[in-house]
Amino acid sequence: MIRGNNFYLRNLQHEDAQAQLDLFVKNRLFFEPFLMTSGDEFYTLEHHQHRIEKQISNIKEDKAYSFGIFLNENDQLIGNLNLFQVIRGALQGAFIGYFLDKDVNGKGYTTEAVKLAVNYAFEELKLHRIEAGVMPHNLASLRVLEKSGFHKEGIAIKNVLINGKWEDHQVLAIINPND
Repeated sequence: MIRGNNFYLRNLQHEDAQAQLDLFVKNRLFFEPFLMTSGDEFYTLEHHQHRIEKQISNIKEDKAYSFGIFLNENDQLIGNLNLFQVIRGALQGAFIGYFLDKDVNGKGYTTEAVKLAVNYAFEELKLHRIEAGVMPHNLASLRVLEKSGFHKEGIAIKNVLINGKWEDHQVLAIINPND
């Protein structure tokens, strides 16, 4: 568990599947413009049970680290943060992605969560570089990453399939200052 000022990050467990489903159902219209996958199957308990099972397996295999973002005051799941596609060897890197409930946006939680995850990645996982890709029109996410210390590196043209369309992504990265 990683403690923040108003929330904590922890790996999702089997018993979190319903809360995760509820989060995505509640925020469907808010999240879908940024989701790589969607459709009715995504919004089922079975899908989220399988998703969490895969996340647990990925942690054990050092492939990805998935965290729920939970409020300190009531343990409510308000978001997800993922360090994924962990690459070892000469690269020692990963990608970061996140979603936060629309009702708690604008409070600095995402920036704090990203900073906590980056610190975990550098200190505990000993990663050298973390990369993010953001659609250029997603100004809020770009601000989160820049406030978290990421720097812009360029545009990846038609990089990710989002809602059936290949979208450009601004590439940002942060390097472990201890390397």
